[in-house]
Amino acid sequence: MTSPDNNTFIIERLLDITGKEVMYFQQSKTRVTNSNIDIEWIEALDQNPQHSEMLVAFVARFSRLQDTIGDKLLPAILKLNLESVGSQLDNLFKAEKLGWIDSADHWIELRGLRNSLVHEYMTSPEKLLFALEKVIQLSDMLIKARNELVSHYKNKSN
Repeated sequence: MTSPDNNTFIIERLLDITGKEVMYFQQSKTRVTNSNIDIEWIEALDQNPQHSEMLVAFVARFSRLQDTIGDKLLPAILKLNLESVGSQLDNLFKAEKLGWIDSADHWIELRGLRNSLVHEYMTSPEKLLFALEKVIQLSDMLIKARNELVSHYKNKSN
């Protein structure tokens, strides 16, 4: 079992890490959004290494942020609140009930979209475009969730 002091150290470290991850993700999201991506843009990725690298950075940063919040930060904050920690799905529903995330279902949808971004990148331009547009639309939810967890932690530690 994690001691309270150790859990506090872990949470503070995760808050620093996710703060940087948010910053880098927002940079990538801005570049992708400003690129006005359409089906032709995606179909030309093979001929444009800069675009493909930008897309890979976006997907990696999005995935990393979602993983760090969902797999590490959320369970640590739950432990701090003496809540039981279960599967990621259980944790998400608990976080929704506590008001830390807006929707566990949207989080799960983002997880599926992440998998689509990774797998459709090489096989289906249409599915990749759909997943990319949806992630851009829903991804602020991750940043909002991180901010809610930060606020909760600061209120709890004061």
